[in-house]
Amino acid sequence: MLQDVMDTGESMVKILKSSKADDELRKVREKQQCFFERHLDTKKTITLVLNGVVQCEDEASQKLLDMEGQKSQAERELNSLEQELQQCTARSQNMDSELQFLQRELESLRDSEQELQTLQQEVDDDTTEVIPSAIYVAQLYHKVTKIKWEYDTEPHILRGVHYGADLATPINIDTSVRSRCSVSDELWNFVSTEW
Repeated sequence: MLQDVMDTGESMVKILKSSKADDELRKVREKQQCFFERHLDTKKTITLVLNGVVQCEDEASQKLLDMEGQKSQAERELNSLEQELQQCTARSQNMDSELQFLQRELESLRDSEQELQTLQQEVDDDTTEVIPSAIYVAQLYHKVTKIKWEYDTEPHILRGVHYGADLATPINIDTSVRSRCSVSDELWNFVSTEW
């Protein structure tokens, strides 16, 4: 552009030096003025366009920076959520394992309870059948042997009192040091053979 202006100026100088002076000079000056105004308008337009481009670039750069920041923030949040998900998954697996263990324990307790109920029923059945007959046998032994037993002794000690015709004789036998046959013989010796 500037070169065109210079060329035009040189052309004007040549025309001035030539013979058609004033008219040619006026035409050249008008052309030069028109050209110069067009040059200024073009320069203003280009300046506005360049300023607009710079502003657009600045805005685009800022948007890009903002988007990068948002992307980084989103990635951090995503990583945090992934870690939280892993922790929740691990806790869920632990809770599932605990739940399975507790369910097995509950099932075992239910089985044990069922067994206990069955045993209790058997004991109740035996009690209603055996205890009356055991009481009867104990009363019969007492009438025949006239021995009253103490029941709050150690398991291997037989303790009681034999109520004979003339006197009461205490009984204290340690069954851990004597044979069953010897204990039986001693107890039968208390029983009177006279009826």
